Amino acid sequence: MRAQGAWNPLWDQLHDWDPEWTEQFMSMGSLPIRRGVLSPQTVELLCIAVDAACTHMYSPGVRRHIRAALELGVSREEILAVLQLTSVLGIHACNIGVPVLAEELDAFQRRRAEQP
Repeated sequence: MRAQGAWNPLWDQLHDWDPEWTEQFMSMGSLPIRRGVLSPQTVELLCIAVDAACTHMYSPGVRRHIRAALELGVSREEILAVLQLTSVLGIHACNIGVPVLAEELDAFQRRRAEQP
């Protein structure tokens, strides 16, 4: 991964402390790619989605995978669609937060109404 420029420097400490585990983890994570079941274009689009997701947000990876996707012939429209689809992950904050807000507002208003 280092040789390919895919190494995240945030992994350095983990690798220093437990190189065997880190190597096994990286090997496991790259196995679907090494098997060649998915096209290289699909792999790059999935990597863009993972790196751009609100739970990950790793811009060096997004940049690297967009470059690779473009080199493989992936269109701007396809990359944009992946980014747009990935953006809906953030909607979960509203899916959870809005109903809780509604419940808490109702409870707040009931408490207020019960006060003398």
